[in-house]
Amino acid sequence: MRIYGINPVLEALRAGRVTALRVSTRADERLTDLVSRAEAQGIPVRRANVSELDRFARHGAHQGVVADVRDREHFSVEDLVAGATGTPLIVVLDSIEDPHNVGAILRTVDAAGATGLVRQSRHAAPLEGAAAKTSAGAVAHVKVAEVVNVARALEALKEAGVWTVGLAGDAPKRYDEVDLTAPTAIVVGAEGTGLRRLVRERCDFLASIPMAGHVQSLNVSVAAGIAIFEALRQRHRKTARSTGNPG
Repeated sequence: MRIYGINPVLEALRAGRVTALRVSTRADERLTDLVSRAEAQGIPVRRANVSELDRFARHGAHQGVVADVRDREHFSVEDLVAGATGTPLIVVLDSIEDPHNVGAILRTVDAAGATGLVRQSRHAAPLEGAAAKTSAGAVAHVKVAEVVNVARALEALKEAGVWTVGLAGDAPKRYDEVDLTAPTAIVVGAEGTGLRRLVRERCDFLASIPMAGHVQSLNVSVAAGIAIFEALRQRHRKTARSTGNPG
């Protein structure tokens, strides 16, 4: 697996996943820091010109650095639930193939301290290249369960005690009217097509994000972020009430 960009490589170094580094020959303080970190970990570093880096990054915006990283640790849906710190909050991706959307969702999952992400292994954006770059390095930290069938994964989540909430523009219930304080999986579908029928039918609840303007849909990564932080808001409020602090 190969990633590029200063932040993704830095986070991969911090996570101990880098196996080799290719760095631009130009002088740059941030690149020098990456080289120092790699050398301290005994990771081989090779200087490369721009054309070489362009080739290794498949002409992505590499910022002068490309890294080879070891394969991700494999997690099952059950692993995510069992390993959750606090009440599980999981995001499920249904047929999202745009790497920029996947990367943005990974970044939000990490920022929110959510449990992890479930996605289909086929017909999905690879978690390297553009997805890793857009995630700003979050791809190195978020636990990801790769599944063959999303609908079956939702059944596994239910069996593990997790409620599944699908985001759908035509759902009569608003996203902030659903109780997200229980163990929850937020399910999001591809832009344009939304949730597939079988996935939609497996969800315990469907919820919409109301639109007040002329455009009647949100970018899927934005929609996922709204729902994730609504879950955090509800949970913080519940905790505050239980401790006698209404703040």
